[in-house]
Amino acid sequence: MATLTVSPVAAGRAARKRRTARFTSLRSNLGLVLVVVWGLAPVYWMVVSAFRDPAYIFDTTPWPTHVTFSNFTGVFSTASGNHFARAMINSVIIGAATTVIALIAGVFTAYALARMDFRGKNVVMGAILAASMFPGVALLTPLFQLFTNVGWYGTYPALIIPDISFVLPLTIYTLTTFFRELPWELEEAARLDGASRLRAFRTVLLPLAAPGMVTTAILAFIAAWNEFLIASQLADEKTQPATVAIASFAGSQPHEDPFGSIMAAGTIVTVPLILMVLLLQRRIVAGLTAGGVK
Repeated sequence: MATLTVSPVAAGRAARKRRTARFTSLRSNLGLVLVVVWGLAPVYWMVVSAFRDPAYIFDTTPWPTHVTFSNFTGVFSTASGNHFARAMINSVIIGAATTVIALIAGVFTAYALARMDFRGKNVVMGAILAASMFPGVALLTPLFQLFTNVGWYGTYPALIIPDISFVLPLTIYTLTTFFRELPWELEEAARLDGASRLRAFRTVLLPLAAPGMVTTAILAFIAAWNEFLIASQLADEKTQPATVAIASFAGSQPHEDPFGSIMAAGTIVTVPLILMVLLLQRRIVAGLTAGGVK
């Protein structure tokens, strides 16, 4: 009966490869843990401070102490002039309108850039890139003057239109990349069967692009939800979003900063977005896999 022998040199090489693989895996895991801690530590401290009694708001204990819900009740109390509930509704209206309009315009633009050849295509892509890189602070004075002259200051259009201009480049770039990955053969087969370009787009490509559209819609909504700079100058007390309302929170005493209420409001605004992304992440990946199989 023959026996298989391994030379000491080969055994040493295999052992070194295993040690290298373990070290690489450990290094990658430590890096991931560091990134997660770095990103979530401020969110954790915000949540801890939101549930802490205002008298102990500057306590540095790293775990929840003196737990209370008074900060959350103070957020929705209008006794100090805070109208956070109305501001949340404004954020939903502005974010939803911005997302829907940017998604509709972005889908057709991305399809044209990904599937069609026309003169000036690179110029259009460059213009979109330039628009995404333009600093928003440089637009404050022109936008303020424009919407004041047309009587739109403090209205929803004055907040939605600038958000669309910032969200649309992100939407176009994301959807263009996604459309380029879709197989051309499916659209060509539909065209050979007698379908028009619009019908082939609507019945073949659009269902396959649904996962990418969901992802883009989430990113666009988050961008519109977090916008503060433009809204702080163009919104009034009735149309201000949640980000502006949090910055203008007033305490029960003059010159008092209600840190507990601010942290509670930040928790209310931030945590639902994090949960939405975490819950929809698996569905997005599953939809991408299903689209590839189709």
